[in-house]
Parts: sequence; C-alpha cells; structure tokens
Amino acid sequence: MTNRPMHEVMHRRSPVTLRPEATVQEACIAMRNNRVGAVLVTDHAGRLIGIFTGRDAVARMLADARDPRATMLRDVMTHRPTCLGPQHTAIEALRLMRDSGFRHVPVMHGEQLLGIVSRGDFHGHETARLDDESVLWERL
Repeated sequence: MTNRPMHEVMHRRSPVTLRPEATVQEACIAMRNNRVGAVLVTDHAGRLIGIFTGRDAVARMLADARDPRATMLRDVMTHRPTCLGPQHTAIEALRLMRDSGFRHVPVMHGEQLLGIVSRGDFHGHETARLDDESVLWERL
C-alpha cells in the first residue's frame, strides 16, 4: 500500500539528535552507533534547526579536508531542512526525496519533531510505484 501514513513508515520513534555545538566527529559516532544515515540538529528547546547526513560528511567535510574534531554541526549542516507532516503518505515522501535529491526527511507535527524517514524505510512496492510514475512522466 503506497498510502501508508508517515507514522507507519517511521521505524525509530526517537530520532538521533544533537545540538549545533556538537562536532562532526560526535555526529559521525552517533550515526555509526545508532546505525542511521542522518542526525537531526535541534536547539536548546528541542526545535529542529538542521540535519547532518553521511553525504554532508563527504561533501562538506572530507572534500574540503576539514577537521571533524574541530568542526561544529552548525557550520556544515543543512539548515531548515524540508519536512513532512504525519498526514503525508509514503508515496508523497518518496516523490519529495526524488524531486529534491535527498534521502532523509524529518517528520514534524507543527514544531514537534516526531521522527525521520529515509529512503530505506519504504517497501519495494512503494518504490516500484515511484519508478512507474517516473517512466510515465518521461513518456509524456
């Protein structure tokens, strides 16, 4: 079913979060230890202010030869990431990821951070539907 709501897609109810003052090394350790591809960056009140992913580690750290022990997340995270609400469906999340070129989407209810979904959280039939849609649009 491609109409699964976000709460059914999210496997981890409590996403991995860090403050913007945390170092990239701390973020990478947290991602490794929790077996996730992204860390959500939150302020002192728990509000989402950014996201740091494995892609960011490569493109913004390794490629620029920055020191992960001295670089803070606030300097290399994606600020104000695109989010979805819990009312959105699996196919809507997949379309957003495809159209925007990213693999992780935070799920928010207003200002409350509910979780995060990643490309790997979706079922094969959901990604197959997205592929079918893409082929259809290419033919039009």
